[in-house]
Parts: sequence; structure tokens; C-alpha cells
Amino acid sequence: MSQTVLLLLLFLLSSLSPLSFSDPDPVLDFCIPDAGRGPIQLTHLPTYPCKNPLNVTSHDFTFSNLKPPSHLSGFAGTAVTPVQFPALHTLGASFARADFEPGAVNPPHYHPRATETALVVEGAVYSGFVDSGGRVYAKVIEKGDVMVFPRGMVHFQMNAGEERASIFASFNGENPGVVKLPVTVFGSGIMEELLEKAFDLSEREVERLKKIFGSK
Repeated sequence: MSQTVLLLLLFLLSSLSPLSFSDPDPVLDFCIPDAGRGPIQLTHLPTYPCKNPLNVTSHDFTFSNLKPPSHLSGFAGTAVTPVQFPALHTLGASFARADFEPGAVNPPHYHPRATETALVVEGAVYSGFVDSGGRVYAKVIEKGDVMVFPRGMVHFQMNAGEERASIFASFNGENPGVVKLPVTVFGSGIMEELLEKAFDLSEREVERLKKIFGSK
């Protein structure tokens, strides 16, 4: 392979990588989906044509369904993507709210398509992530503190205080996705024998864990 061809291939790979690993840049100021005109099925996910900007109002850019839960039992999370808030469409952003009773946990999980920035709005939260080398970065963060979780890194949170704790999280992608490790491992139908060997568990222990996480 000549040096010219090799350099061309490297250039093409570098130019394609942003398209493969991040949301595309918007080509308009905004694009409020016009559900009344019906979806355009470009992929397995439907998309909608944009509203005429003359028909867009300030109401299209506001979202009011992220209030604190009136009744909280343990942990509660609310994710907001363009499905819930259409104004986010094409903006490469989404967000979430999480509320914790004292001692409640958001189990280890990761987001395959976005980095998360989490702001504590109430309480104290033991918060952290594990890098690809197995090193843990964790501490208790309090009201006004922010922690970032790099994309694809396993992270976790637990209310470390004696009062309710709340977190507001933002993501640099419209559809960050979430992979919950306990549910993924023990609730997805992986062969029991493999789980026993991988985690050095007995058959009874694996059955118990599958019962706990298999219905979630």
C-alpha cells in the first residue's frame, strides 16, 4: 500500500469518526417536530419534519414535568429526551432528574452514547465511576456540587445523608441510553452455568439473583 493511499484512508477514518460517535451538528437554529405531518421513517426510529418557525412559540421550548415526586419510595428517576420534550430534537442534548430517600441507591450503570454531568440540588450523594482500568473515582458531593461521568464509564450514586437528595443530570446526546449492570447480567437470560463460573456463585445464588433482577 502506497503512502498516499494510507494517508487517504487515515483521513477518511478521522473524518468519519465524529459521525459515528456523536450526535450530528444541527443545520437549523432549532427543529420542533411537527407531529401533525406524520413521521418520516428514515431508520428504525421515526423522525418528523420541522414545524414552520412562524408557528413555533415559547411554549415549545419549555418543559414542566420534572417536578419533585410527591411520593418517593427508595429511588426514582425521570429521563427527558426528545420523545418527552420535542424541542431537544437535533440539539444533541437530554437531561434527567433523580431523587433518593436516605440510603437509596442508583445501582451501577452506564450510558453508551453520552457523557453525563450531574448537579446535586439537594442533599449529599456518594457518587462515582470506575474507569476502564478498574480505578474508582468516588466521593460524597453536596448541594451545588457537580460531577461528570465520562461516556461508557460505569457509575453509581447513593444518598449519603439523612434527608432526601435530588440530582439534575444533563447529557451531551439526545438518546444517551442506559445499561443497568445488575439487570443486564442477571435479568437478560444469560446461561446460569456461565454466571456461576464468572462470579464464583452457587446455583442457588444465581437463581436468587435472577429472580430479583429478572422482572425489572
